[in-house]
Amino acid sequence: MWTSGRMSNAKSWLGLGMSLYFWGLMDLTTAVLSGTPTPPGKLEALPSDKPQSHSRTKRSWVWNQFFVLEEYTGTDPLYVGKLHSDMDRGDGSIKYILSGEGAGVVFTIDDTTGDIHAIQRLDREERAQYTLRAQALDRRTGRPMEPESEFIIKIQDINDNEPKFLDGPYVATVPEMSPVGTSVIQVTATDADDPTYGNSARVVYSILQGQPYFSVDSKTGVIRTALMNMDREAKEYYEVIIQAKDMGGQLGGLAGTTTVNITLSDVNDNPPRFPQKHYQMSVLESAPVSSTVGRVFAKDLDEGINAEMKYTIVDGDGADAFDINTDPNFQVGIITVKKPLSFESKKSYTLKVEGANPHLEMRFLNLGPFQDTTTVHISVEDVDEPPIFEPGFYFVEVPEDVAIGTTIQITSAKDPDVTNNSIRYSIDRSSDPGRFFYVDITTGALMTARPLDREEFSWHNITVLAMEMNNPSQVGSVSVTIKVLDVNDNAPEFPRFYEAFVCENAKAGQLIQTVSAVDQDDPHSGQHFYYSLAPDAANNPNFTIRDNQDNTARILTRRSGFRQQEQSVFYLPILIADSGQPVLSSTGTLTIQVCSCDDFGHVLSCSPEAYMLPVSLSRGALIAILACIFVLLVLVLLILSMRRHRKQPYIIDDEENIHENIVRYDDEGGGEEDTEAFDIAAMWNPREAQGGGAPKTRQDMLPEIESLSRYVPQTCAVNSTVHSYVLAKLYEADMDVWAPPFDSLQTYMFEGDGSVAGSLSSLQSATSDSEQSFDFLTDWGPRFRKLAELYGASEGPAPLW
Repeated sequence: MWTSGRMSNAKSWLGLGMSLYFWGLMDLTTAVLSGTPTPPGKLEALPSDKPQSHSRTKRSWVWNQFFVLEEYTGTDPLYVGKLHSDMDRGDGSIKYILSGEGAGVVFTIDDTTGDIHAIQRLDREERAQYTLRAQALDRRTGRPMEPESEFIIKIQDINDNEPKFLDGPYVATVPEMSPVGTSVIQVTATDADDPTYGNSARVVYSILQGQPYFSVDSKTGVIRTALMNMDREAKEYYEVIIQAKDMGGQLGGLAGTTTVNITLSDVNDNPPRFPQKHYQMSVLESAPVSSTVGRVFAKDLDEGINAEMKYTIVDGDGADAFDINTDPNFQVGIITVKKPLSFESKKSYTLKVEGANPHLEMRFLNLGPFQDTTTVHISVEDVDEPPIFEPGFYFVEVPEDVAIGTTIQITSAKDPDVTNNSIRYSIDRSSDPGRFFYVDITTGALMTARPLDREEFSWHNITVLAMEMNNPSQVGSVSVTIKVLDVNDNAPEFPRFYEAFVCENAKAGQLIQTVSAVDQDDPHSGQHFYYSLAPDAANNPNFTIRDNQDNTARILTRRSGFRQQEQSVFYLPILIADSGQPVLSSTGTLTIQVCSCDDFGHVLSCSPEAYMLPVSLSRGALIAILACIFVLLVLVLLILSMRRHRKQPYIIDDEENIHENIVRYDDEGGGEEDTEAFDIAAMWNPREAQGGGAPKTRQDMLPEIESLSRYVPQTCAVNSTVHSYVLAKLYEADMDVWAPPFDSLQTYMFEGDGSVAGSLSSLQSATSDSEQSFDFLTDWGPRFRKLAELYGASEGPAPLW
């Protein structure tokens, strides 16, 4: 029978007590396993291979489990226990073998005595128990003396681990002004020691830092507020240190700490207040709508949604002229222009602005009111504004046959400033590139400057400008839309060249062609054309015309028996008239060829040459003759054209070289007394120049240029305004490519008799030449020697060079 036991360790009194305890426990266990009561002490059993009748066989191993303390720090191996077999007589014939978890590495056994030792440091938190197997062998034969059996070595805990906060450090938030006892966060510490053995793992919580603001539950670790009316605006962040101590908080227990960062979250407990009760702002009267005038700010100590503001204009005379909006990023009130301002109409405005919190908390209403007001004074500053047209848009309808210079619209602009500066009008030429219109510079009267043609341009969109005289940079503008109305000024005509044929076997009344017409005009009642033969062909015996009353007409034959030999081509003039006022008409010609056809009316031949050519003259010979005649005509025309357009060559002979030629003038202008050169009256008043007798012409030369005023109808000059006359004259000058450039200015300086300056001519001044000395020419060197000799300068001694 086997026995096992735990011997006491000489170095530990606890080992002795535990060994005694284990002896008794193992003996009791053996008794339970054997099924018979057994007194304490060494047990004996029957050999395992000799079963007893009517009784249960007892195990040869007598043990339950071994216990060993963790964290042994001695230098010698730690004694765990002893294995012993009843067959062991102490002579060393029994060999003990240990296998299983940690065998040979953590635990060793003396194969002779059966003593088990721990050779490594044990840590219950790493491994709480080891399962091993023991066997007793005959040392000589190696035969098992007892069956292999399993046993457990348990590691007994000691308080060697302090509590740890695995989730620390902690971050928590709690609303400000929270009641006392409001839960903030729960912290939890974990102790790795055995919670089933002693108080090594019983943790107690306490607060080391954070009082008197917060407290902690010693058992649960719940942190709560401990002070009422904690204000975020006074202090927002708190650092709380929590301690967890094992052994129930008793002396000698191990402790661990963690940090809890607590932030007070904001609540709406502070009403907004304007730091300024009066704001002074200014804005230009030219500020566009929606432009910013200024900003107001109501200060709120809260943050986030609790600091959101809503600004409104609650009173004042500028509520209709200004608006206020809230900037969501900076919570400021932005005052903007709501409608156009005018310094001349109103120079200042007063606003009463309110700022309020839109999100309120009912439990803090007693701290209100959560709104405040301020006064804003806005001054409107004067600026030099451009002229303004009234109305701001013009629409004009004008017939296309309006005379040049006719006023079609009066545009009017005024300076909105107090100074009311004078205004000058003009047309933006980019809007009227064809220069069809002209505006009076002072009155703003819009007139036609060129004939209008609806068929060319039916609409004109021009821009009239108004500029201040004292400040040309201030320019106003207005759009003028001009619709050109149609008048009946275009006669109907054929849309294309019409050519028809008639068969020789055609009968009277046969249709040979249907014609139509087009008209560029666009009357309100629509187009309607009337067709008839021209007066000189009204009694045409060959063809007649029938009006279809749908703007088309039919051409019919009046007889039969057409022959190519008699006449191969007919030209039928057709008169086309419209229905406008006045009635306009035109004549178109229809070319009709006589052709030979078959019985079904299909054309066989329209050429009469088969009947007209002589028998002896072939077609090729006729073509050659015609080609020669054509070439001769071209040569003749070319020679005539060259003679007509031949020009004198630009060759200057040596004798005609203009260099160093002396041009002599034997006459001079008559100055103020010369009244034969031109008629100055015609330059100032063309009507007087042409009225009352023949105009005055120069007697000594033929006039080459005549006054332009004779091209202008006198009715226009007499009955129209000066602007109409000038515009008509300008248009006729522009249209006449042969007209000379009369738009020139000639300035004359008076001289001659009666002039204070006297005559500038060298004539009649020969007597004065002797009175002038030219001796200084000799001092100018050899280059002026010849000139000095010509003027009789006295010669000095011959030069040495």
